[in-house]
Amino acid sequence: MTQIKIKLIKSVIDRPERQKRTVKALGLGKIGSETEVENTPQVAGMVAKVQHLLKVTEL
Repeated sequence: MTQIKIKLIKSVIDRPERQKRTVKALGLGKIGSETEVENTPQVAGMVAKVQHLLKVTEL
């Protein structure tokens, strides 16, 4: 599978608890934090749910 780089660009403050947990499950904490993950269907679904908070690039 392909790798993707995910960067948190907006705060999770005042977001629903479900979105906060999704961002944390993706391995992100503070604004500006980045992680590289495999682009599996599960990860793609998580990214789709919080895409308004993230910047995603393919590697």
